Amino acid sequence: MFPAGFDYHAPNSLAEAVQLMGNLGPDAKVLAGGHSLLPMMKLRFAQPSHLVDLRRIAELRGIRQVGDEIHIGAMTTEHELLHSPLLADKVPLLVEGAGWIADPQVRYKGTIGGDISHGDPGNDHPALMLALDASFVLRGAQGERTVKADGFFLGVYSTQLEPGEILTQVRVPIPAPGTGWSYQKLKRKTGDFATAAAAVLLQMKGGNVATVSIALTNAGPTALKASGAEASLLGKPLDEAALDEAARQAMAICEPTPDLRGDVAYKVAMAGEMTRRALQAAHARTGQA
Repeated sequence: MFPAGFDYHAPNSLAEAVQLMGNLGPDAKVLAGGHSLLPMMKLRFAQPSHLVDLRRIAELRGIRQVGDEIHIGAMTTEHELLHSPLLADKVPLLVEGAGWIADPQVRYKGTIGGDISHGDPGNDHPALMLALDASFVLRGAQGERTVKADGFFLGVYSTQLEPGEILTQVRVPIPAPGTGWSYQKLKRKTGDFATAAAAVLLQMKGGNVATVSIALTNAGPTALKASGAEASLLGKPLDEAALDEAARQAMAICEPTPDLRGDVAYKVAMAGEMTRRALQAAHARTGQA
């Protein structure tokens, strides 16, 4: 099916893009990689009157270290994340996560900002951002604001982005040395969304869990922070009993939607299993397993 008619705009600067979004009103949509928005337009689920394409804006690309954070331009592609030596050294969880997203062809065009802004609970970056305690820089006609990933995702395709605002940058704190990481994702085939997935950061001290961050993909209307599972692990060795309880706590917060990937019971069970596997893999990477 062909999309409904729309006007196409290709600004050359962020200032121009922000001005366009402010002038065009709520019927304007930002075009990043296009892998989520364009299929929705073809199915007439989305019918924006204007598309503002961000691909020409160089200032929205790139990965760099600023103090104890990594700053990533919103138009940075999944391919660039996957092959970034800086991320591999400082935030390997993001590299591992990018490798699970779609397929190589999509990763050449798909962007981190588009993945986050779309607000799809099946997208992978929201849970990765929750696990990493990331922040997002949003810019609109009224200026710039920075919001935490925890609380940014409000529901299915719903975020804190206001009409006219553009996500310009992702800021990720660099995990402390010795932090283990893992993103475990179950999917039916290459390129598919997750049946369920879990992102984990883990630090051990004296044989016990010192800090842990767990977030789930496609287990509810948004990415979910598994706070109960985290609390159940603190100060304890990561043995089978602790893994069982963490998986149980993670499953308790799941509210998945049944679809071709499975019914509710199966998806909840897989969210627990992905949590278990991610904790085990992260533990092994701490060097204290």
